[in-house]
Amino acid sequence: MMIIFLVSLGLRFWGLSRFNLLVFDEVYYAKFANNYLTQTPFFNAHPPLSQYIIAIGIWIGSRLPFGQDTVNNLAGSTLSTWSYRWMNALTGAFIPMISGAIIYQLTSRRTYTLLATLLIATDGFFLVESRYALNNIYIVIFGLVAQLLFILSLKAKKVKRWLLLISSGICFGASVAVKWNGLGFILGIVLLLIIAWIIQFSQTSTENRPTPVSPQSPLENLTQLSILQLVLSLGVIPILFYLIAWIPHLQISPEPGLWELQTTILNYHKTLGNGPDIHPYCAAWYTWPLTLRPLAYFYERIDHLTNLDPTVPPPNFTPVIYDVHAMGNPPLWWFSVGAIILTILVLWQRIITWVKIKNNPSILSVTSVYVSTHFLPKVEFWLLLYLIVNWLANWTPWMTVTRCVFLYHYMSAFVFAGLILAWWIDRWLQSNLFHLRLIGATILGLILLGFVFWMPIFLGLPLSPEQWKIRMWFSSWI
Repeated sequence: MMIIFLVSLGLRFWGLSRFNLLVFDEVYYAKFANNYLTQTPFFNAHPPLSQYIIAIGIWIGSRLPFGQDTVNNLAGSTLSTWSYRWMNALTGAFIPMISGAIIYQLTSRRTYTLLATLLIATDGFFLVESRYALNNIYIVIFGLVAQLLFILSLKAKKVKRWLLLISSGICFGASVAVKWNGLGFILGIVLLLIIAWIIQFSQTSTENRPTPVSPQSPLENLTQLSILQLVLSLGVIPILFYLIAWIPHLQISPEPGLWELQTTILNYHKTLGNGPDIHPYCAAWYTWPLTLRPLAYFYERIDHLTNLDPTVPPPNFTPVIYDVHAMGNPPLWWFSVGAIILTILVLWQRIITWVKIKNNPSILSVTSVYVSTHFLPKVEFWLLLYLIVNWLANWTPWMTVTRCVFLYHYMSAFVFAGLILAWWIDRWLQSNLFHLRLIGATILGLILLGFVFWMPIFLGLPLSPEQWKIRMWFSSWI
C-alpha cells in the first residue's frame, strides 16, 4: 500500500505548476482562498472550508524555498502556481489509503484492501481534481474519514467510543462545510442504522436466524449505539462544526448574516438553471456512472500559427494539444457499473432467502448446507450493504436537483462503486475456477491499461492531434 501511496503522491505532484494560470474553477476557489488571506469581502456560493484549506496551502507554499518558478497574479495577489495547488495534491493522495482503511476495518482482508486502494488510486477524475485548487476532494476525504472513525467506534467501548464518535461528527460537519452534498455520507450511515434496526426487530428468535458462518461485522454493532451518541455524532456536532466554519468568512463579509446567507446560497443554486446554455458540460445525473459527459478543464492547441502564450508550456513539436480532461478511468467506471448490478442481485437473493427461512424455519433443521450455499457470510453481507447503501445515498439525491450538475458531483458515490468492483475482482482472483480468475485478472489489467492510456489527458501532457483523437472515444467526451 505504501507503494500505491507514493505513486499516487508522485503523480499528483509531478508537473504541478504546469499551466501557469487558473484552471477551470480555480477562477473561484484560488481567488476565494486568496481573498481570505487578503481580507477581501466577497460572496461565496458554497460553504468556505475548502477555501480555508487552500488558503493555508497558499500561506505555507509562499514561504517555502521551492515551487516558486512560475508565478501569476490571477488570484488577486502574486502567487506561485504551486502554492495554491500543493495542498490538494497532498490531500488527494490520501483518498485511496482512507478507502483501503475502511475496507480493512470491515473485512480484515489484506488482498481486498490492497485491490480497493489500487482501484481508487487508478481513477483519473480523482487524479485531476487533486492537481488543481478545487474543492471536491475535500468533500470526499472528510466524508470517508468520518465514516472510518464511525466504523472504528463500533469496535470500541466507553470513552474511546465517545472520542471516535465526536471525531466522526466533526469530520461529517467538515464534509458538509465544503459542499452541502457532503450530507450524503451522513445519509448513508442513517440508512444503515435504519436497516440494522429492521433486521434486529425482525429476528425475534434465535430459531429464525441462520447460524453464523463468519465472524461478526462491526456494522452489526450499529444497534448498540445510544440515541444520545447518534444524535450527537450525526446531528449536533456536524451542525455545530458547520456553523463554526462560517465564522472566518463572516468576519470578512458580515453581510448577509449567517442565516440569510444560507437562504441566499440555496436560492442561487435553485435559480441557476440547466442545459448547455448555462454550461456546455452540464451532465444529467443518470449519465455519471458511465462517464458520458466529462469536462475539459483545460484545452489548448498550438501550431506554427499560434502566438505562444507564456502560461503554456513550450511544445516540443507542432501542432500539439494540451488537454486536461476531468473524466473517470473508463474501464474502471464501466466495470464498476456491472459490479453494482451484480451486487444488487446478490443482496436481493440474500433477502429472498432470508424471507424463505423466516417463513419456513424447518429449512435450517434439514441442512446447514442451504445456509452456506444461499447466504453470504455476515461480514460480506454487511460489507456489500454498506457499500451499496452509501453509493445510493451519495448518488440518488441528485435526481431531485434541477440546476446544472456536473460529473464531479458523482465523486463521492464513485468511491463506493470502485470498492464494490474491488470486492468482485478479489473474489474472482481467489476463486478455484480458472475462468473466474481469468475474468478478474483481465478486468484488473484493463483498468491499469486504461489508467496509463488516458494519463496524458489526466495530467495535461502534450499530444499530437492524432494521439488526442484516439483518446476521445465519443463525441460527448469532447
